[in-house]
Amino acid sequence: MKKDDTLWKGILENLFEDFLRFFFEKSDELFDIEKGFEFLDKELEQLFPGNEGTAPKFVVKLVKVFTKAGGEQWI
Repeated sequence: MKKDDTLWKGILENLFEDFLRFFFEKSDELFDIEKGFEFLDKELEQLFPGNEGTAPKFVVKLVKVFTKAGGEQWI
């Protein structure tokens, strides 16, 4: 993993609530921010095992968010 990739992932984790609000206009109506977020790094690696260096990954973070409807979504 490249150093700048690690930094980007850290920034995304620290500012994820702002990220949601930027990309989802109605995020306050859709997501239950009070429940927090779950970063699924290990699950992402299981979805794409052994791809390191062989093919570009476009997904760098997988995050479980909770919806106001009581469900969960992976973003």
